[in-house]
Amino acid sequence: MIELEGVPELIDPVMICAFEGWNDAGDAASTAVGHLDREWKGEVFAALDAEDYYDFQVNRPTVALEGGIRKVTWPTTRLSVVRAVGGDKPRDLVLVRGIEPSMRWRSFCNEILGYAHELGVEMVVILGALLGDTPHTRPVPVSGVTSDPDLARSLDLEESRYEGPTGIVGILQEACTHAGVPAVSLWAAVPHYVSQPPNPKATLALLNRLEDLIGVRIPLGELTEDARAWQLGVDQLASEDSEVAEYVQSLEEARDTAELPEASGEAIAREFERYLRRRDGQPGPGGHATDAGGIADGRDGVAGGSGSYLRDPSAPGAGPGTGGGPGTGSARPRRPSAQDEAAQDEAAGDGAAQDGAAQEPDAGGGEGDEGGRDRPDDQD
Repeated sequence: MIELEGVPELIDPVMICAFEGWNDAGDAASTAVGHLDREWKGEVFAALDAEDYYDFQVNRPTVALEGGIRKVTWPTTRLSVVRAVGGDKPRDLVLVRGIEPSMRWRSFCNEILGYAHELGVEMVVILGALLGDTPHTRPVPVSGVTSDPDLARSLDLEESRYEGPTGIVGILQEACTHAGVPAVSLWAAVPHYVSQPPNPKATLALLNRLEDLIGVRIPLGELTEDARAWQLGVDQLASEDSEVAEYVQSLEEARDTAELPEASGEAIAREFERYLRRRDGQPGPGGHATDAGGIADGRDGVAGGSGSYLRDPSAPGAGPGTGGGPGTGSARPRRPSAQDEAAQDEAAGDGAAQDGAAQEPDAGGGEGDEGGRDRPDDQD
């Protein structure tokens, strides 16, 4: 039963969703929604019943002491509302943040759509991130995908053409389409050789694209500096291994060659217009992929940040997409295997702007992100 007590009447509401697990490489998408919630001081007004959708042996509850009293926190999906005040006029955002469910995906999507209907949501935007053959020294590719041909034309998005296994992002987008709710998915590509979360540069790229799409100015706080420190730290670690440095250079050359046809007068004009909007503090009507908030594309400078970001492909579970901890040996990246390709094809086939993206089923999700991956058609 949907109860909306205490929720005020919303202004032009847009629902922004992100789910930890299969579709959240580097925790980029869930961190982006968490950033919106913190910056605009979101107020939680609803939480889905964890008993209905999660296997607690896969996504375990946690216990903490608060004032000497033990408190159990259950894995679930929560909804909060924030008022974005950075555009021409205020606009409300309904933030949906949680974990990819383990079961009953159709009921899960129907419950979220029930809230969207009751709140008068005008559009649903679902954030995701995948692992890909993209260099960390270049702007993060972000692709916008929709199943609605009219929406694709009006917002300059890719129309979904993907066929194959999918995650909750794909299921929720299709549920929105069948319910007549405009829905868009934004996908960021995370370098597979540096998949350990967090990835603030990918989070920043998603927020930049979201800002253009919904027409609001998003306060970035310390995220820009975090992204710059992350890149410099990876630069330093990559420079310490000649094979990794050569591999990154090959990715840079492939990326630059692939983008040469895009360096047209129209593309340059779009980016210049976006620069002017940012300089004047104005959000823009969106649809165009952006860079990661002014992060330097080169690899010069001194390393800032610490910790081992690069993955050891010879270590157990250290393939691109496991989302586990840092490797413990040579930081030499491996090429994606055939097994890696099933998950990443969803975003790559929908127009993700990268060459040969690769993602394993448990990309960036930590414990329990297998979730309902193989059971999107579970009976309610």
